[in-house]
Amino acid sequence: MLRFIICGLAFVLLSFSAAADPYRMTLSGASPSGLWTMIGVGIDGAIKDSFPGSDVTYQTSGGGLANIALIDQGKVELGIAHDAELQIATLGAKPFARPVTSLRAIALLYNWAPMQMVITKAFAEKYGIHSFDDLAAKKPPLRIALNKRGNITEHVAIELFKAIGVTVDDIKKWGGDVIYAASDEQGDLMKDRRIDMFANGVFVRTSFIVQAGDAVELVLLPVSERVINTVSQELKVAPFIVKAGSYPWQPVDVPTVALGAVLMVNSKMEDKVAHDLAEALHKHIDKLQGAHSSLKAITPEFLASQKVIPYHKGAEAYYREAGLLK
Repeated sequence: MLRFIICGLAFVLLSFSAAADPYRMTLSGASPSGLWTMIGVGIDGAIKDSFPGSDVTYQTSGGGLANIALIDQGKVELGIAHDAELQIATLGAKPFARPVTSLRAIALLYNWAPMQMVITKAFAEKYGIHSFDDLAAKKPPLRIALNKRGNITEHVAIELFKAIGVTVDDIKKWGGDVIYAASDEQGDLMKDRRIDMFANGVFVRTSFIVQAGDAVELVLLPVSERVINTVSQELKVAPFIVKAGSYPWQPVDVPTVALGAVLMVNSKMEDKVAHDLAEALHKHIDKLQGAHSSLKAITPEFLASQKVIPYHKGAEAYYREAGLLK
């Protein structure tokens, strides 16, 4: 009898030890101090709570496109990419030489970073511009700032212009100019009145937009349903409404498209590991919600709702067990 008790106790202890084995992983994000860094802290916290002693090391990179390559090559275990970047990779469009088929999702992290087409009120009134589509008809000498070349928001902006039949060369032919600048620099250019418009995909009330609006009267241009549908289908970005009153100078709802971000892994990851990751994020979702004020809206159902790439088999199995997928 004593032997059976000892053997049983040993089995329980061994099972507990195996279940509690810590994970050591690298998460490839973007800048060392941006939103994705905060998301990395939340992911690390959730995994630590589920598997004490675990450590998720945040690694800076060039952003989602670079992270896709790192995941595809098996150089990191975890990566973050925008939905539009995942779609580009899946199609094998530039900068990828071929379709990338190794990407699998663990969780959707957010989908509320709208493309905000912000123009000065003075310029809009001077040229009779009431919507984004009006730019194609009016052909004004527009000085516009887009994000840096290679940044996904620059790509989405170019595709939005393409959907209204406008290219960068067209803008220059109208007597305008296109400047490529990071978000904070765009705000400074607007405050200094060196540009008439910027187009960027960031959270509503991001500080550089708020500060620009404190210095210059601004207008948020609505995007037509036709353009929204075209770009949404092409890039897998989501239709979005910037609610009236989000800015003091924005009295009505403004339709546009929004970028989302996905936690991804390689399809070769063991099913158990992917299952554990999904379970950790679900059961300790408070770690994600508390990582940044903009992430408070994340729900368990939301984690399992992205549709750009397949979920990893292990993550999918967990979400089905938890009733989050049918």
